[in-house]
Amino acid sequence: QVQLVESGGGLVQPGGSLRLSCAASGFTFSMYGWKWYRQAPGKERDLVAVITTGGGTNYVDSVKGRFTISRDNAKNTVYLQMNSLKFEDTAVYYCNRDFRPVPWGQGTQVTVSS
Repeated sequence: QVQLVESGGGLVQPGGSLRLSCAASGFTFSMYGWKWYRQAPGKERDLVAVITTGGGTNYVDSVKGRFTISRDNAKNTVYLQMNSLKFEDTAVYYCNRDFRPVPWGQGTQVTVSS
């Protein structure tokens, strides 16, 4: 069935790094662009990064130069490399495809704290 499984979150100090993964199943991964979102406590879910089917990328200003989105079509997985993490990056991170989004996964918690 259609499923998204995010992983790789955790507790990290400011300035640290994490690599998030999103494994997709139940449809043809390579046919879609992909997006990473995040939802901080008490806030709406916001778009963070986008990768197209051709590998083009775009980022929200607050993460430009720090985050990198990538994809591996052979593994049906999209990644988010997060460097130079800041307190304000603390959130639950989710992925979804860019067209006809599927049911959300459980997300992965990223906590930046000293």
